[in-house]
Amino acid sequence: MSFSSEKRPVAFFDIDGTVFRSSLLVELVNSLSAKGVFPEDVKDHYLPAYYAWQKREGSYENYIESLVDAFLKNIKGVSYSTFVELGEVVVNEQSKRVYTYTRDLILKLKKQGYFLVAISQSPKLILDPFCREYGFDVVYGRMYDVGPTDRFTGTVDEVYLIENKAKIANRVFDKYPVLRERSLAVGDTEADIPLLEVVTKAICFNPNKHLYNEALRRSWDVVVERKDVIYRIS
Repeated sequence: MSFSSEKRPVAFFDIDGTVFRSSLLVELVNSLSAKGVFPEDVKDHYLPAYYAWQKREGSYENYIESLVDAFLKNIKGVSYSTFVELGEVVVNEQSKRVYTYTRDLILKLKKQGYFLVAISQSPKLILDPFCREYGFDVVYGRMYDVGPTDRFTGTVDEVYLIENKAKIANRVFDKYPVLRERSLAVGDTEADIPLLEVVTKAICFNPNKHLYNEALRRSWDVVVERKDVIYRIS
């Protein structure tokens, strides 16, 4: 994909829980399990962390980490074509399940000429079709290695990059014709703090407690969407 050499403002969006009202990885694992691609007991690996989060006895981050771990343990040997096919089904079924605030912000920024960057811990293969629908220019997600037999090897490419969103932002600043001084980022948990630190305008959307406290300390914008009402806390 080629881009104009004229510099544009840039906006970074976390996807899971920030644009998408769930996690693409959650929906994908559920689909892979339901279709028998993953064993049915794959849920045993992450359900304890899920229930702990639901009861507010554990964090969402721990839940997602256990889900990523379960995915990594079971993706080895899965056919690439089967994965892509199921991923497309998940996106077709779930792509409209987004938050009003971030959906409208994406559309607004796109009209203003922003270069849009998506960042997520979900597999890039499922992120690409989802983000394409919303006009993102570049997508960063976990890239799982595929071997010569068209099957996943169980290894992740460039883990050092995807696990640090600030590194991704700095790569974008260096690689693409974008304006650092008009940069913007939207995130929802403390995992997004490194990204929010390197942009001009930080928006904490439906933040967890850790990020909310950090937003108050740093005077970052806080936006909360509850049912059909959007609250702004500056």
